[in-house]
Amino acid sequence: MSDSYLERREEIETYFDKTAATTWQKLTSDAPVSGIRATVRAGRDRMRATLLSFLPADLRGARVLDAGCGTGALAVEAAKRGADVTAVDISPTLIGIARERLPEKLGSGRIHFVAGDMLDKKHGKFDHVVAMDSLIHYSLPDMVGMLVRLSDMSLNGIHFTYAPKTPALAAMHVVGKLFPRSDRSPRIVPHATSALYRRISRDEALHDWSLGRNARVSSGFYISHAQELKRA
Repeated sequence: MSDSYLERREEIETYFDKTAATTWQKLTSDAPVSGIRATVRAGRDRMRATLLSFLPADLRGARVLDAGCGTGALAVEAAKRGADVTAVDISPTLIGIARERLPEKLGSGRIHFVAGDMLDKKHGKFDHVVAMDSLIHYSLPDMVGMLVRLSDMSLNGIHFTYAPKTPALAAMHVVGKLFPRSDRSPRIVPHATSALYRRISRDEALHDWSLGRNARVSSGFYISHAQELKRA
């Protein structure tokens, strides 16, 4: 991967593992939060449900990679459908929270939490790969490069999100700069849908993949777009 990718990954690791670990622990719980964060929590809940709707209702016997799993909410839901989930996050702190929150009963499913690089091929092959809001901080070339790496690990589909380039999201970025620096999340990089689609269609490494279902979630300070890639 490019130097720009490695630099951004280091910034993101520092943010989620040190700067804002407590904030994310609270945001991803049922604890009271501010009005702005409540809209983000609601948006993330809707996006998680959207991505899960892209997956089969019955995942018994399937391997699922939750790439950038955070505190593990999506991984738990996939496991409850019977999946064997490998949940990877760059932040050891968030992985620790995910392990603490793991329900005692997952039915026939199971989860293996890993602190590390979600693109590492040592994780193996998966029937489905899900990457919720874990690619949104990267440039378009780097994001498509990450999709290429994930395509090598997926047998059937990649279900990911990106930040759509909209006036509303641009305005939120301006407002976000008014927050205390310690309260700011890593910069999100919006992309025009048409530009993303062109880049994917022209990448030789993705020639046997096609665009599938997509859906946008907008909830106050949360705007994200779900996109499916499936083997052609």
